[in-house]
Amino acid sequence: MTTVAAVHTALPPHRYPQDRLTEPIGDLCLAPGADRAVLRRLHASAGVRTRHLALPIERYAALRDFRESNEAWLTAGLDLAERALTTALAQAGLAPADVDLLVCASITGVAAPSLDARLAGRIGLRPDVKRLPVFGLGCVAGAAGLARVHDYLRGHPGGTAVLLTVELCSLTLQKGDDSRANLVAGALFGDGAAALVARATGTGTEAGAEPAAGPAVVATRSHLHPGTEHLLGWDVGAGGFRVVIDPDVPALVRRELGDQVRGFLAAHGLDTGDIGAWVCHPGGPKVLDAVTDALALPDDALTPSRRSLAAVGNLSSASVLHILQGHTEAHRPAPGTWGLVLAMGPGFCTELVLLRW
Repeated sequence: MTTVAAVHTALPPHRYPQDRLTEPIGDLCLAPGADRAVLRRLHASAGVRTRHLALPIERYAALRDFRESNEAWLTAGLDLAERALTTALAQAGLAPADVDLLVCASITGVAAPSLDARLAGRIGLRPDVKRLPVFGLGCVAGAAGLARVHDYLRGHPGGTAVLLTVELCSLTLQKGDDSRANLVAGALFGDGAAALVARATGTGTEAGAEPAAGPAVVATRSHLHPGTEHLLGWDVGAGGFRVVIDPDVPALVRRELGDQVRGFLAAHGLDTGDIGAWVCHPGGPKVLDAVTDALALPDDALTPSRRSLAAVGNLSSASVLHILQGHTEAHRPAPGTWGLVLAMGPGFCTELVLLRW
């Protein structure tokens, strides 16, 4: 059985109220004298109150090209990754040398050697640690990474695996790009890293067994939606990662998510009413509304997702881990509660992970 031993989110120190970012982001994206009405409306309606940025906001104008942005991603990302990973391990009562597998996901920068390889000696991972750097999953990687960690641990009794996600979305903002997708990204995304420690354990009912900090993983399901590759992702060019966010995403969610989730739950004798903890990626207010409608959820079912979006913005792959952290700490469900991790990303794809506390 895979159990979540700890989850920890590390955020950069540069924290800003949403209304403090609107005009500086407008300076970066819009031509001088351009009408800022759409920009201001997007920032006001994004559901975000505060965000953490990898750099002080005034430093973004000085980034000259993709190389400088990527170097900033590597420097800041390594620091955040170290904080997230070492803190999560300490909370689980483990040391870096206990890690058997490290899955490291990021879609906001690239490096070879990858982040996980650079971290290994820095924090004391074993030389024989298995590493799996992942690029391209985007927002779905928090859920998909947990699912793949579960796949590994099913075949490695007593093993310890870590999922590490590092997303510095602000460093992908395109200067001089007044497209709606770039402006939406500039209103919605924040920066952060998160680490989840999972262990392959017994049933948890043995005499004297300590209760896990988090839930057990019961089952997972992946789904690619054919013909939807154009809806979400990057248009990679000389300036780096230009975001692609199609306005049809909420409509697709409303159209297809319901049958997919209900079918997955029914395979385990459950329906949406049995889920007491929804760990849903906060893709934005319209996406969260679409999920609520597609699954006919109560109005408060996605409150943890909306609370995370308001506090830190959309952290891409780190968001579901940020939400799950709340379910292992202040808002821990009662034993026996069913949970569902749900995230969507480029492909267009969906990942589901069934949990039980």
